[in-house]
Amino acid sequence: MTNIGILGAGRVGATLAGALRSAGHRVTLGGRAPEGTAARAAGLDARITIADQRTAARTADVVINATPGESSLACLTGLRTELSGKTLVDVSNATRDADDGLPGELCYPGSSLAEKLQAALPDTRVVKTLNTMLFTVMSAPETLATPPTAYVSGDDEQAKSTVAGLLGDLGWQPEWIEDLGGISTARATEAMVLVVPHVLRRNGFRPFAVSLAR
Repeated sequence: MTNIGILGAGRVGATLAGALRSAGHRVTLGGRAPEGTAARAAGLDARITIADQRTAARTADVVINATPGESSLACLTGLRTELSGKTLVDVSNATRDADDGLPGELCYPGSSLAEKLQAALPDTRVVKTLNTMLFTVMSAPETLATPPTAYVSGDDEQAKSTVAGLLGDLGWQPEWIEDLGGISTARATEAMVLVVPHVLRRNGFRPFAVSLAR
């Protein structure tokens, strides 16, 4: 059992919170305002702790960043002390919206949110994963007709091993997990988000993942 803090109480954070609690982990869901977070999480497992983001980060061993990607860097830099010595799983994409509200362009072309977080939080082990799929697939990969891929990027091998274990708890088979190497490889998977709006405009919000076929 791992103490997991999730920053961000939207659809992504709530989905991961429910799945990880069902897998037996202690989960704290941290939002900007605990009262609003509690209201949004009303349908979740009652064993999930609701707190502010600083408390969620401070009390966890592993922290998941599910905050909006365009503001994640500022948000998490403010939690430098709470995140020190911990594994940070970054599942967000930093993009600026197009006119229809879908991702239009990258906030960090030539780099990535994960790299920016690792540079800003040198005492934190950042691992990028689960950012190349619709949020429903993160915790239910078996629902796709074709086996999906969860790409993993990070400089710390032990942290990546920990994250691989959590992915397994979410239903990801070992052969579906692709370790790309260091944190700089996250710029490749974050750029994959640029294909997503075109898929969604043509097909709607149907579950999908940008995956390898072998």
